[in-house]
Amino acid sequence: MLEPSGVSTRNVADLPEGFKMTELGPLPEEWRVVRLGDVVLKMKAGGTPKRTVNEYWGGQIPFALIEDITHSELYLYSTKRSITEAGLRNSNAWLVPPGSLLLTMYGTIGMTAINVVPLATNQAILAIIPSKDLDVTFAAYALRYHANRLAKENVQSTQKNISKQIVARFKVPLPPLPEQRAIAHVLRTVQRAKEATERVIAALKELKKSLMRHLFTYGPVPLDQADQVPLKETEIGPMPEHWQVVRLGEVVTLQRGKDLPKKQREQGRIPVIGSNGIVGWHSKAIAKGPGVCVGRSGSVGKVTWVENDYWPLNTVLWVKDFHGNDPRFVFFMLSQFDFKPYVGGVSVPTLNRNLVHPAKTALPPLPEQREIARILMTVDRKIETEENRKRALEGLFKSLLHHLMTAKVRMPKEVVEQFEGPGETHAGEEGP
Repeated sequence: MLEPSGVSTRNVADLPEGFKMTELGPLPEEWRVVRLGDVVLKMKAGGTPKRTVNEYWGGQIPFALIEDITHSELYLYSTKRSITEAGLRNSNAWLVPPGSLLLTMYGTIGMTAINVVPLATNQAILAIIPSKDLDVTFAAYALRYHANRLAKENVQSTQKNISKQIVARFKVPLPPLPEQRAIAHVLRTVQRAKEATERVIAALKELKKSLMRHLFTYGPVPLDQADQVPLKETEIGPMPEHWQVVRLGEVVTLQRGKDLPKKQREQGRIPVIGSNGIVGWHSKAIAKGPGVCVGRSGSVGKVTWVENDYWPLNTVLWVKDFHGNDPRFVFFMLSQFDFKPYVGGVSVPTLNRNLVHPAKTALPPLPEQREIARILMTVDRKIETEENRKRALEGLFKSLLHHLMTAKVRMPKEVVEQFEGPGETHAGEEGP
């Protein structure tokens, strides 16, 4: 049975206490379904100055493109390109005030950012100035959540574009302002934690690069003792006096991998290694682990560590013999080795093992190999820990975004009460 509204009475009867049925599904009684255009003061797309007029470009006005939006976590502080006052005057671009919501409309639809500085945008970005009833941070997250539904609104065109008119009439669930702020605060807190983790990962990777330069030049000595290490000049650069210059083929023997037999593509637990790492699983192995593979074609020169037995594909060279050297050290040594001079082919660049084997490299004694490997493995484990934390935070954010935007999880009343009052959230106050 249907009521005049078209909502099933059975559905209404089954609603949780305090919920109502709306055109967007069950929502809390105090939430509204609104057209976005009804809760904003202004929405306007930008424009692009003529690219052939040099005096329109390179000025002091940041000029946002879709890539600036997609590469920002939430707040947009700077842009890759800029325009001049003349460029602003002689185009459809306009100066968007700080704290506005930027929404992508072409190609990638529904990505959002909040500009911290005044800027202009191109025509693919709609700038939105919220009213006092709409928290800008909540709106940014809400539109990201509803991006797929927004993209489907444009049913009259095969192009993946939407318009200002489509955005203005687009309907979204809207909690009371204090609850908007509370939801935005929780999501932003998780996102900040993810951003902080990303910065830690970036710092650790830079540390690893510096450590590798140090360890492969001075050996496993403290940084402040590097000047005490006796060095010798060699054809491949300075190295500790007791290290040897050897051919790479004396350190490892590289073997070309094999494609899986067409009649034996059954699944198993053996990792199949391609030039970009693990690409599948098989029931048989042709190489004993632990092992090291180097991209032969495709991701040429990329080095992969394999803990257990594996099947290396034709797109990699795998270490058939470590010649008594520490496998982990070999992995790190090859990771910083320059394979470019040994790549042949034009249409399909390919690493040639016959050229790589005679290449010269530095080889420390086995105890130092193991110590170098230990130091770098410590950093790698820390990077892995942080990357796992990042993945967990990404999962938490997606889960919270879904549950909070659909009211499957409600913010506690005492938390919402903390966001009551006349104050507004401004982008400039919530930097990383």
